[in-house]
Amino acid sequence: QLQLVESGGGLVQPGGSLRLSCAASGFTLDYYAIGWFRQAPGKEREGVSCISSSDGSTYYADSVKGRFTISRDNAKNTVYLQMNSLKPEDTAVYYCAADPGVRCGIRSGFWTRMYEYDYWGQGTQVTVSS
Repeated sequence: QLQLVESGGGLVQPGGSLRLSCAASGFTLDYYAIGWFRQAPGKEREGVSCISSSDGSTYYADSVKGRFTISRDNAKNTVYLQMNSLKPEDTAVYYCAADPGVRCGIRSGFWTRMYEYDYWGQGTQVTVSS
């Protein structure tokens, strides 16, 4: 069974850091672009970041550039999202997703489009609050 499992969420104060993990089982992430999305209460799900498998190129939403870093460890079949300088507006459920295209957005031209991704995790809650 193909599965993605996110972990690492929690409660953190503004300015703090968290590292999210996205672990795959039942398939190897080597040939997938992996995206991170988030959904805050009452808002649409939005793309946060993506990392290609072909060349490791990375993409970020403007709202997280300079604060978040996506990386992958194919040996561990895991993708990470390092989140620094967290703000209350980063509060959301964070999801990872796998795109069988080896490059982010290769099918539609937009890595932020949810239909680029075939497999989704269940999400992990991130709450930024003092």
